[in-house]
Amino acid sequence: MSKQLTASPFRSREERSREREEKREAVLLAAVRLFNARGYHAASLDDVAASLGISKPTIYHYLGNKEQVLVECVNRGLAMLRAAADDAMRAQGSGFDRLRAFLCRYAKINMDDFGRCVIRTSDEVLSMDSATRFRARKREIDAAVRDLIAQGIADGSIAPVDVRFASFALAGALNWPARWHDPDGPLAPEEIAERLVDVVMGGLTPRA
Repeated sequence: MSKQLTASPFRSREERSREREEKREAVLLAAVRLFNARGYHAASLDDVAASLGISKPTIYHYLGNKEQVLVECVNRGLAMLRAAADDAMRAQGSGFDRLRAFLCRYAKINMDDFGRCVIRTSDEVLSMDSATRFRARKREIDAAVRDLIAQGIADGSIAPVDVRFASFALAGALNWPARWHDPDGPLAPEEIAERLVDVVMGGLTPRA
């Protein structure tokens, strides 16, 4: 008679991998929220560790030193913005409609923890290599905005404006919620984003 197999008390490779990713995500989220609340210089990894009840070496294990943690945070936000831009470029509809859809996502992302970190982080706090990559990735987002504006001008759905100036104006207006938005406020990020975009897009509508 064969013996009945008992459940192993040891976690599988998949379980260990999932647990590691969950812990890494928890550390990253605690760090980005502290950076946003206090600023990069005022926040410390000791504070991040204390908020999670872990030791600072645990943070080094999952993410690295303080700058590496910040870079991971801003890269997460930049990746969200890049994905939103790519989706808008592939979408159907006029340039105006695709630009509006992207800007709504842009504003909403900037009210998210990681998008907020992108806006609140100055490249001056980063090492030269990290700052160079940070600026380059932000330029990619700006280039996508300009492309969408230009496509809207070409199809007649956007007034013939100075593309560079318009992109600066849009980004400037939609970056501010990252600084004043209150997550506990009465308006959801989606509603704030749509209201802001409706205002700023008004100047791009072709005149009769």
